Amino acid sequence: MKILITGGAGFIGSNYAHYRFENHPNDEIVVLDKLTYAGNKDNLSDLLSEARFKFVQGDIANQEFIEKLFKDEEFDIVVNFAAETHVDRSIKTPRIFVETNILGTFNLLEATRQNEVGRYHQVSTDEVYGDLGSNSKDFFTETTPLEPNCPYAATKASADILVRSFFETYKMPVTISRCSNNYGPYQFPEKLIPYFFRLLSENKKVPVYGDGQNVRDWLYVVDHCRAIDTILEKGRHGEVYNVGGNNERTNLEITQALLEFFGKDESQIEHVEDRLAHDRRYAIDSGKLQKELGWKPSVTFKEGIAKTFEWYKANEEWVRKLGSR
Repeated sequence: MKILITGGAGFIGSNYAHYRFENHPNDEIVVLDKLTYAGNKDNLSDLLSEARFKFVQGDIANQEFIEKLFKDEEFDIVVNFAAETHVDRSIKTPRIFVETNILGTFNLLEATRQNEVGRYHQVSTDEVYGDLGSNSKDFFTETTPLEPNCPYAATKASADILVRSFFETYKMPVTISRCSNNYGPYQFPEKLIPYFFRLLSENKKVPVYGDGQNVRDWLYVVDHCRAIDTILEKGRHGEVYNVGGNNERTNLEITQALLEFFGKDESQIEHVEDRLAHDRRYAIDSGKLQKELGWKPSVTFKEGIAKTFEWYKANEEWVRKLGSR
């Protein structure tokens, strides 16, 4: 198989590129990335010299570029990680989110259709579902209505609807996965865990939004990679699959785990004004993926967070280098 991994120099995409390379020794892998602030070619440094790996720099929002790439390479599979993802940035500058997340997805779908690529998978997010609220005991399922509350989530929901329409209209072999918060190696340090890790390593205070009681379900990134592979191999075309880690934690609990790792106390916490449209709770029900396709998380939160902290500790220069962007 020749597989195109878009956004493959980013956090989850680069982890998937490594996972795919290690677990599918006969595959040819092409990573496409625009190399914006969050894309880092260094994430792929150990793959760049491999004969069956190729890196291409480019923008999925550029129609002519995408059309030429697909004609030249003749892909068998497309996995789309490419997206603008940071909520705060989407509030300040939403246009680029529309261009990349909606128009870029459309370009990939059209190129997939026109070149009769055998498989397309869209990597989405639980944020498309909106907010469960602090008092709810419910979970997001694949039938939960889409109610995005920020420009980032709205553009990802729009992309999902486009993908679904290509299945319904053209019977394209597509699937969608919606994941909870990922953590692990190579995560850009604007996100909570690597950002707070960098601040604490520099003995700076960490800014916790509001009361810190916003709840997220945390998924170790390698388990997410396993889930995508499972969906590509066994998933039913046209279906959505939720991917969760069964690890609900408040932002304050994550912060406290970091403080404990560094041997610091809560005096390092600085509560700051809450962000706009800050959803209170996300929680994923991944029962469909587990029951139908046999996937389940393999890494506990305790194991995953320890691996993550140790990786950042061993790669402090990587964190500092990106932190200056």
